[in-house]
Amino acid sequence: MDERPETELISIPATPRASTPEALTPSGQRSPRPAAASSGAGGGGGKAPSAAWTPTSFISPRFLSPIGTPMKRVLVNMKSYLEEVGHLTKLNPQDAWLPITESRNGNAHYAAFHNLNAGVGFQALLLPVAFAFLGWSWGILSLTIAYCWQLYTLWILVQLHEAVPGKRYNRYVELAQAAFGEKLGLWLAVFPTVYLSAGTATALILIGGETMKLFFQVVCGPLCSSNPLTTVEWYLVFTSLCIVLSQLPNLNSIAGLSLVGAVTAITYSTMVWVLSVSQERPPTISYEPLSLPAFSASVFSVMNALGIVAFAFRGHNLVLEIQATMPSTFKHPAHVPMWKGAKVAYFFIAMCLFPVAIGGFWAYGNQMPQGGILSALYQFHSHDIPRGLLAMTFLLVVFNCLSSFQIYSMPVFDNFEASYTSRTNRPCSIWVRSGFRVFYGFVNFFIGVALPFLSSLAGLLGGLTLPVTFAYPCFMWVLIKKPTKYSFNWYFNWILGWLGIAFSLAFSIGGIWSMVNSGLKLKFFKPN
Repeated sequence: MDERPETELISIPATPRASTPEALTPSGQRSPRPAAASSGAGGGGGKAPSAAWTPTSFISPRFLSPIGTPMKRVLVNMKSYLEEVGHLTKLNPQDAWLPITESRNGNAHYAAFHNLNAGVGFQALLLPVAFAFLGWSWGILSLTIAYCWQLYTLWILVQLHEAVPGKRYNRYVELAQAAFGEKLGLWLAVFPTVYLSAGTATALILIGGETMKLFFQVVCGPLCSSNPLTTVEWYLVFTSLCIVLSQLPNLNSIAGLSLVGAVTAITYSTMVWVLSVSQERPPTISYEPLSLPAFSASVFSVMNALGIVAFAFRGHNLVLEIQATMPSTFKHPAHVPMWKGAKVAYFFIAMCLFPVAIGGFWAYGNQMPQGGILSALYQFHSHDIPRGLLAMTFLLVVFNCLSSFQIYSMPVFDNFEASYTSRTNRPCSIWVRSGFRVFYGFVNFFIGVALPFLSSLAGLLGGLTLPVTFAYPCFMWVLIKKPTKYSFNWYFNWILGWLGIAFSLAFSIGGIWSMVNSGLKLKFFKPN
């Protein structure tokens, strides 16, 4: 008598689960099974609102009380099952074909590796350049405020990943569309996120190629100077290495590269500032902020310097993408391991950025060249530091640039493949995927050859992409979470958001001025 109702009840969750069949992806992996890939619907804090309906709402003690023991046991088991699979998160079949969501076996360690690889890199080497224009007080103050501000917006993005029950926002653009609307969100988010990824990749090619040239000069010395490669040829060598490594299929598959990038970033950041402060300082050093003859030029230079500080905290365009690689259920939401990994990563980021900025400015002051602390180290102390130590520093920078190129390019690869799969309704083949990545690598190479002024590019990048890190997350929190109107939370986020927009406009103007000024100085520049 009890077997028939039991069988009928067990079959209830089978229908919602059959959302996406397994499909073979270009990397040879199978798409995640719905039970493993589905995400928690617990919102930002892991709990659904009490008024919201869930698939287990009807299975309450009041409902179970008149039912016999066997049926009651089935209903309780079904409730646990529904909670475990994450309240029936809807799956998009296309996600199983795309690089960001193809694999969902990430964890807190992967999150720490990816965030650290994205958060520390060549932009740290340019911070002493910003201090040369800002001075001690404003330099340290702006760096501290920017660090705290971006840490708050990072927390916002982690919480908003599963803000709506049954939905995961796997990409920054998806969250922007949910907050601002389909068209406005797309218009606001696509340009800065793609520009940040492509601009960072271009800057990585510049710093990576130039560092490879310095490494070659230090290792070979006068023995290999008969017919050396030109700077542009070193850019091409570095780009080719990036393209080879970019053939790894998805975001989880580059976790090893992110670990290498994180370790090398911490190591060379420490080596650069330790080597700088351990040597004698230039005799004409001064810590007064650099001033230009015209007042307007000085203002634009300060704006560009603040843009460099803002650019030091890039990486928020990857937060949701990194979190999307993790499994998520109602009992084990993805935001828990993501926030654990992010906290560890940003502790080490602070341990890298602040010593490089402060130690680099102390060692070189306003004598800091436009190329950053690495150029200063080579320019002032290339004959004082053992060649092996100097060569190791340059090699670590090259490894870090190669690793960072992969994680910053992954959202662009995802966009390319999303456009292809939406039109053809099938996953990209290996050849199509490789073609996209080769094309993207060489486009960035040509941009890098056309714009060889790195510090000016960093200021412009910081200004144009500042809303992604400092402004948009605050607006998204207000529009999605809807805090009480005129409360402290409401005012706080609106003020932070509009301040971020204002700073973005000011820093972008400073970056454009600095880049135009550098272009005029380099009118007849030819890389040798």
